[in-house]
Amino acid sequence: MTRILLITLFLIAWTGAMAAPPAAPKPGKTLEGSSTMENKPNLQVATFAGGCFWCVEADFEKVPGVVQVISGYTGGHQENPNYEDYAGKGYVEAVQVLYDPRKVSYEKLLDYFWRHVDPTDAGGQFVDRGPQYRSVIFYQDQEQERLAQESKRELAHSGRFKKPIVTEIVKANRFYPAEDYHQGYYQKNPVRYKYYRWNSGRDQFLQRIWGPGQKV
Repeated sequence: MTRILLITLFLIAWTGAMAAPPAAPKPGKTLEGSSTMENKPNLQVATFAGGCFWCVEADFEKVPGVVQVISGYTGGHQENPNYEDYAGKGYVEAVQVLYDPRKVSYEKLLDYFWRHVDPTDAGGQFVDRGPQYRSVIFYQDQEQERLAQESKRELAHSGRFKKPIVTEIVKANRFYPAEDYHQGYYQKNPVRYKYYRWNSGRDQFLQRIWGPGQKV
């Protein structure tokens, strides 16, 4: 994968001095979204795919009202995907966003999502290529579907992008949390993450489309 290649090149260039043992999991980071929902019944779930889940997780964790973001795999057709085989099983890298609707609306999350992906790219996202990196909105119910379709139409009519908006909007199915070392990757490995993110071209694209004031 391009992401792994970038990280490998970084480690070779900077030698083992920059490599650090994996940090402990982020305190309070649970990989079972259902348990969090049981403990906090006022939370709601949104699921988005926008390329590398390291980046999408890091972006959504900045949103006030978002309680937890879990990186994982969804949209596939076989059980128990992992990082080695998820693409072959038809999954995409995605994040499950647990949020407090009293503090942030689903519409706001949709707007934030559009501002952090390239919705015109059907072949992946930025440096990461392949269907496992395509952008998708997975709706939990009919209301989320309605709002997602409406926001997609508004973006298409805004003239912001010259190409068609190709982000898929599909019904959510089972979400499998990714391996623990992927959770909070930007916190556990900040230097490697920043190196990958910059070289992915993601932020440069977003600032070109939305302006230098775009928060990334």
